Amino acid sequence: YAEIREVVSSRDRIMKELNAASNRIQRWLKIYFPEYLTVYKKFDTTTGMMILEKAPLPDMVKALGADHIVKIWRQQKVRGKGASLNRAKTLVDAAHDSVGKPGGQGAVMEIQMLLEDYKVKKQQLEMVTSVMEELTMQIPNADKMLSVNGIGLVTVAGFISEVGDISRFKNPKQIQKYAGFELVENSSGKHKGRTTISKRGRKIIYQVVLPLIRINQEFGSIYDYYRKRIKNPLKGRQAMIAVGCKLIRVFFAIMTKGVVFNGTKMIEDIHRPTQLPQAA
Repeated sequence: YAEIREVVSSRDRIMKELNAASNRIQRWLKIYFPEYLTVYKKFDTTTGMMILEKAPLPDMVKALGADHIVKIWRQQKVRGKGASLNRAKTLVDAAHDSVGKPGGQGAVMEIQMLLEDYKVKKQQLEMVTSVMEELTMQIPNADKMLSVNGIGLVTVAGFISEVGDISRFKNPKQIQKYAGFELVENSSGKHKGRTTISKRGRKIIYQVVLPLIRINQEFGSIYDYYRKRIKNPLKGRQAMIAVGCKLIRVFFAIMTKGVVFNGTKMIEDIHRPTQLPQAA
């Protein structure tokens, strides 16, 4: 568990560094070749990166020409729509129409270093993710947690790194409190302040629950129920907490009992009214 915690921490750090490297590259492109980002929505597309490494400035792309660009792709055995002559012509046309700042040797050197740094971070991310997967799958029933649609390896590893040995807990409520997945009421004497979420809980919610309710039909229906129920409907953030607590209970059952996720069974205890109020 300690090793998983260390690897997850390393991966978080590498992700931050990778995002920073990505932002620096996109900033460079916006200065010297902004049209590149209209040809490629993602700057690190394989074919795009090949040209950036050889001809990052618009004048250099124009000098290459569409035919030579295709030749570069073919030499690297890249095929498909992304490596077509039409794509090459689109890139060259963008270079001709570029409004970017003229660049010289210094600008070329800068982007080459930025690209190299980015590639190194990508390799590190792949390596640490591989180690994380190997360690996580050694935990009993961790593989069964992946049976929840919308839950991936990073979420499972993150949960295990925070919780540790599941046998330390007698029930899922103890995990909810430990993880900060609970409502915190700012109260003083007779005064009761606004109900908020603990800092750690907010992080978990927005990193895990938000995409989960979009991808997973069962969890999405639970969120909708809490938001729209006739009696005591919850606000968006409160409903997310409720869904997060449900996810913790699901994880607890999977890890302690070795069961596979069953969405139908999970929502059986959600007592929905027969009819929701009609919209005005």
